[in-house]
Amino acid sequence: MGYSSERKSGFAGLSERGAGGRSPEGASQGLALPDREASAKQMRSKDASPRSNERIQKIIANAGFCSRREAEKWIAAGRVFVNGKKVTELGTKADAYRDKIIVNGKPLTREDKKVYYLFYKPRNVMVTHHDPEGRPTVFDYLQKIEKRVYPVGRLDFDSEGLLLLTNDGDLAYELTHPKSKVPKTYQVKVMGIPTEAQIKKLEAGIKLDWGTTAPAAIEITKKTEKNCWMKITLTEGKNRQVREMVEKIGLHVIKLRRIAIGLFRLGDLKPGQYKKVHHK
Repeated sequence: MGYSSERKSGFAGLSERGAGGRSPEGASQGLALPDREASAKQMRSKDASPRSNERIQKIIANAGFCSRREAEKWIAAGRVFVNGKKVTELGTKADAYRDKIIVNGKPLTREDKKVYYLFYKPRNVMVTHHDPEGRPTVFDYLQKIEKRVYPVGRLDFDSEGLLLLTNDGDLAYELTHPKSKVPKTYQVKVMGIPTEAQIKKLEAGIKLDWGTTAPAAIEITKKTEKNCWMKITLTEGKNRQVREMVEKIGLHVIKLRRIAIGLFRLGDLKPGQYKKVHHK
């Protein structure tokens, strides 16, 4: 966006590497996904091979129904059946290839081919399959995708930017689990100009209703007399966290755009566009 850097503040572990580039909607780019780290590999057991038992929530996520955390909610709500029996215990295991698993009244089919899409979510679009109020959802833009996918993480209705959509439950788990501390970067336009003291508060951590935020990396990238753009990088991602942090120091968010999740970059995608990426 042609911003000039006036201030940079970083912390260890936040990578600025990535891949972008404009592409037509739905085009395949052959972009490699980030390599799994050794620690992430330890999350997966040798028992996860075909003809073995796995936790129900992992099977549901790997089938592309939803994220693993969402699957846990469905199990607790009694919306999952295995061989005709309702499952409500999160530790329950099953064989995805042999057992008959019903999720929300639909039979589960094991999805072996993993697919990955980067999508630019426009403002005023819900990150859900269906909205009771009839508002547009991200899946209104993704009707040509050949596989069932779900979004990794969320973006507020009034926020925009990068979403990763996939049926790879393991990758989704690695990217969203708090222990992974995957950095997420946002461009934030605020009303007013933050002072040095306000920026230091954001960098050190802000006390919110649910607790104190982890240290953040802050960079002012453009400013006028009345407002400015900041780049904020976090290793957390709680609901409306960036907005609440900025409001807490006395500034108002005008616009918020996510531009990176780990090594995934928004690149030159425009609102409503998506591109397919490949695991090499």
